Amino acid sequence: MKLKKVIGTALVALSLSVPAMAQQGQPDQVSRLAEMVGLSDSQQKEIRGIIGDMEGEIGELRQSAQTLQADLQGEIKADYNEDAIRASAEKLGDVTGEIAALSALMQAKVDAVFTEEQRAELDRQMQEMQRQMQQQRQMMQQGQ
Repeated sequence: MKLKKVIGTALVALSLSVPAMAQQGQPDQVSRLAEMVGLSDSQQKEIRGIIGDMEGEIGELRQSAQTLQADLQGEIKADYNEDAIRASAEKLGDVTGEIAALSALMQAKVDAVFTEEQRAELDRQMQEMQRQMQQQRQMMQQGQ
């Protein structure tokens, strides 16, 4: 189950970076997934549609969360108003919860596009990436 969370996190992180990577001329997340697990053209198109449909809404919510966080920080002062702090925090929690829900839905929709074999290959590659990252951390710790 932990591996699913890692994969989901990787998908969300990659999906949110698609516009930046595209601007830099790097392959986008879907192209990278296609290389990793052999996505068909129709699967790529479907995943691009899912990400395209959801990234705009998630981006707007992230902007809203940043504004709400700034509002909350503005409430921190000597003559604070507890009700205002709690109201701002509740709004921020609601937006953050919606971002988490939409991200999970996007992950689930993308996961549903994969075949069992593709999921297995993605799991295998993610495990390998985790193993490599663990080795790098250990090497860095030994070098200190």
